[in-house]
Amino acid sequence: MIGRTVNKLLSPIFQFLSDSRAVGIILISCTVISIIIANSPWEAAYTGFFNTLFDPAGGHHYDLKGLHLPNSWLLWINDGFMVLFFFLVGMEIKRELTVGELKSIRKSLLPVLAAVGGMLAPALIYSIFNAGTPFSHGWGIPMATDIAFSLGILSLLGNRVPLSLKIFLTALAIIDDLGAILAIAIFYTEELHLVYLYWGAGILALLLVLNLLKVKNLFCYFIPGIILWYCVFNSGIHATIAGVLLAFCIPLDKINALEHTLHDPVNFIIMPIFALANTAIHFPPDVLQAFAHSVSFGVIAGLVIGKPLGIFLLCFIAVKLRLASLPSGTGWKQLLGVGMIAGVGFTMSIFIATLAFGDAETQVVSIMSVITASLIAALAGFIFLKALSNRQNKTAL
Repeated sequence: MIGRTVNKLLSPIFQFLSDSRAVGIILISCTVISIIIANSPWEAAYTGFFNTLFDPAGGHHYDLKGLHLPNSWLLWINDGFMVLFFFLVGMEIKRELTVGELKSIRKSLLPVLAAVGGMLAPALIYSIFNAGTPFSHGWGIPMATDIAFSLGILSLLGNRVPLSLKIFLTALAIIDDLGAILAIAIFYTEELHLVYLYWGAGILALLLVLNLLKVKNLFCYFIPGIILWYCVFNSGIHATIAGVLLAFCIPLDKINALEHTLHDPVNFIIMPIFALANTAIHFPPDVLQAFAHSVSFGVIAGLVIGKPLGIFLLCFIAVKLRLASLPSGTGWKQLLGVGMIAGVGFTMSIFIATLAFGDAETQVVSIMSVITASLIAALAGFIFLKALSNRQNKTAL
């Protein structure tokens, strides 16, 4: 009797968690909760919990018996827990490059070019608004596409969009993530500590040798992987890059099981915690004034206009030059709609915003802009593709 009652209570929760839209819904909910608390009497306690340094004199690091570790819960979330998110993304990239849609040059060329256009155009638009200002370093913010959110929006359309279009968006978002990871590693690294970098390179070499020797025991990868994270964290390169490097060393036949194991903890625990910690935005007295900032113009225009424009233009050129072909069963209008949805930046864009700007005020403006742009892009893409599908159905009748 008790078991049946518990099952009745829990089964709707498990059904919801298995829904492809669940991740997006939970992230939006966490963002709303975080913003509400940040603008309530509990703001100081809430933000203080995440931001207070364990060692007030330690800056980014604190010493624990000689170990240099992240110095606040916010830093642990962004430099520690998010490594698992990047590890998961890295495994997805490796699988797609080796056995997935990106293995064939012919198949991968269109999403590769789409991703390149979808990164360059937003970065260029942002730079136009912010060239010669102290905010020019934020060009990487509108480059990113959030895989979970964008696919969640597309899944709301069900069979209104062909499967080939969903595969195209997945491949595009994965390559886009790779571009964002490279941007973080190359352009958002302030100071390198060569000793840690050399030790990290040595650990990476060991992991690659283990892979070449076809070692299957995952503990042989995870223990050096933790040391790799520690070296990368202290080297000056952002610690999350360690997750991607480790992912590329994992044996291919172990990736599916690992992805299955990590999917729920990463998507339903780590990413919501990331959203709760990084979107605690205290609205300024004049909210509209924040959107009059050049950073806001650059981020919103980059994600909402630059993404679909860059994706569409490079795809159009590639198809006209017969370098690639459109996904089967799709047309140019559907490609434009997917380009709009790709403007949902959220997780990666917010992450880059925390790296690009050191002052809290500019971070708030950039994160507010990312959230606003992502909502506009999601709504515009969804409405456009739904209207297009309705028109096509009427024409077919």
